[in-house]
Amino acid sequence: MASEHLASVMVDAFIAAVDAGLDVVPVVSDSTSTAKIGPFAQRFPERLINVGIAEQSLVSVAAGLALGGKIAATCNAAPFLISRANEQIKVDVCYNQANVKMFGLNAGTSYGPLASTHHSLDDISVMRGFGNVQIFAPADARECRQIVDYALRYHGPVYIRLDGKALPDVHDADYQFVPGQVDILRQGADVSIVALGSVVHEAVDAAALLAEQGIQAQVINLSSIRPLQRDVLLSALSGTRAVISVEEHNINGGVGSLVAEVLAEAALGIPLIRLGIGDGEYAAAGAREPTRALHNIDAAGIVAAATRLR
Repeated sequence: MASEHLASVMVDAFIAAVDAGLDVVPVVSDSTSTAKIGPFAQRFPERLINVGIAEQSLVSVAAGLALGGKIAATCNAAPFLISRANEQIKVDVCYNQANVKMFGLNAGTSYGPLASTHHSLDDISVMRGFGNVQIFAPADARECRQIVDYALRYHGPVYIRLDGKALPDVHDADYQFVPGQVDILRQGADVSIVALGSVVHEAVDAAALLAEQGIQAQVINLSSIRPLQRDVLLSALSGTRAVISVEEHNINGGVGSLVAEVLAEAALGIPLIRLGIGDGEYAAAGAREPTRALHNIDAAGIVAAATRLR
């Protein structure tokens, strides 16, 4: 599953679930290309619902399907799901504990030059504000498939943040996703790098560069935001001298805030640098690589932050 587009992984999981007898109904908002839903539509045309460019209706229809016994899955761009359908997510899905799986596609700065209207930099913070929705952000195709398989069989609201680019594997073939688990990709006693989604790859690359400088970095893929074994995360962080959080998301409300909460609540006095889109800022419009470099969320930016903590 090397360098596979996560939306394609999602669709393959939908097809396999229906073949296995699950009553899955994807709902799109004219987002058929974004969702790469074509193979599913060809196999099960009667199961795909397209509400048009109407994201609020998208979520409400999905909630109605779920309350009627279906496994509803909304599949559209993360910025429009989060911003346009916020109230429907809160009231129709979360308040009713509806069995809706919400896929935030092309999250972060996946849309690049389309800029702030299409960047999704607050989705984790918004979803963390809704208390009963499980939140996941896979870092590669192997993890993505296992998360989707789990979500379709879990009864209740789920939000899955998916990157818009093909991602290479960071997990071995024997990897097993467990909800809430703290996924440690690399051990190291000098600094912990806690990353979310596609920037996990930047963290892995940064750790390799730091090792050449004699700095041993622990890399934690925080793919399970809720549920989360906070005590396990705290134990992992307490074994290093400093922490860096990295996310293609605003530094407020996402992984950086979560890590800060864990450290503060345990009165663990070790330094923390939060890397992400800064407070009060939008991400720059442009290709992903220079945008990440500008906001210091690429491998070089992580290395520079670790060096400051040395």
